[in-house]
Amino acid sequence: MPPFPKPRFDYSYDLAHEVAALRDYRKHKPGRQIPAKGKGRLLVATWNIANLGVQDRLDSDYALIAEVISWFDLVAVQEVNADLRGIEAIHSHLPARYDLLFSDASGNRERQAFLYDSRKVTRLREVGRVAIPPSQLPRIAVAGATTAFSGFDRGPYLASFESGAFRFALLNVHLFYGSDAPADLDRRTLETFAVAWWADKTHRDKKSYVGDIVPLGDFNLPMAAPGDRIFDALVSLGLTTPPHSSQIGSAIASDNQYDQIAFFPGATMTRFSGSCNVFDFDGALFQDLWGDPQRTETQFRAFTRFHVSDHRPLWAEFQTV
Repeated sequence: MPPFPKPRFDYSYDLAHEVAALRDYRKHKPGRQIPAKGKGRLLVATWNIANLGVQDRLDSDYALIAEVISWFDLVAVQEVNADLRGIEAIHSHLPARYDLLFSDASGNRERQAFLYDSRKVTRLREVGRVAIPPSQLPRIAVAGATTAFSGFDRGPYLASFESGAFRFALLNVHLFYGSDAPADLDRRTLETFAVAWWADKTHRDKKSYVGDIVPLGDFNLPMAAPGDRIFDALVSLGLTTPPHSSQIGSAIASDNQYDQIAFFPGATMTRFSGSCNVFDFDGALFQDLWGDPQRTETQFRAFTRFHVSDHRPLWAEFQTV
C-alpha cells in the first residue's frame, strides 16, 4: 500500500486536547458510546490503521491511536507493514500490560497484528497463517465467478485466545481489493468465500483446537447487505455479521462497510452482548481544522487519513462468564 500524500498545509494540534475530545465523544455522543471495560465482558475491535510503518506519522499520532486501542481488551490490526516501526510505536504508548502479536509479511509486504490486554486475555497455543491446501482449492467456488481460486494474497492470520470461560480464535483478514474489474471482483469474492469455507470447516470439526471461530478485519466489503457479492460469500455458510447500531461505514471517505466482525450461531452468538458499532473518531478529532473557513473538507480528510487512518475501528462486546 503506498503512503497517503502528506498534507501540504500547516496545522498542529495539542495532544491532550485531542485525547480529551476523543474521551468525551466516546462517553457522550449519542450512538457512539463504547462500554467501559468490565469483569465478565470482553471488548473486541478490528481496525485497519492504514500504512503502519510506511508513512511518517508523528509520535503524537501514535499516542492518539493508542488511546482508542486502550479502550478495548483485544484489537485486530491490519496494514502493518514489514517495517514494524508503526505498530511498535503504538505498542509503546499502551500500558505495559498490553502484548503485541504479529504475522510475517505477505502481499503488499503487509502483516496482521493483535494487541491485547494480557490481564484480561490469555493467548492460547494455536497461532499462524491460514492457507487452503492445493487439493482443496477446487472447493472454493462461487456462482458467476469465471476465474479459479489460487490462494490468498494476504493469508488470514489466526490466533487463539481465552478470556474467562470464553475460548475462541480470531481470524484476522485483509482481503484482496484490486479494482472493480470482473476478474478482481471474482478474486475478492473467492477469497471471502474461502474464509467462510475454512471457518465453517474448522467450526464443525470436533478435533479443532478451538471451535469458536471469529473472522474479523478488512473484507473490502462495500455493503453488508444481501445482494452484495462479497457479503453473500461471507454469510453463505452460516456466518453472521451483527448490525452496527450507528449505521456508519468504516471507511471515512466512502462510508463503505469494508470492516466486519463475523461469527456463527451457537456458542459464540450466545456470548455476543448485542453491542457492536463503528467508532467515528473523525467526528471528534481536529475540530478546529474542520471548522476553519480557510480549509476544506477534503483537507480535513487528508490530514485525518494521513495522521490517523482512512478506516474507523469496529468493535463488538462478548460475555466471558
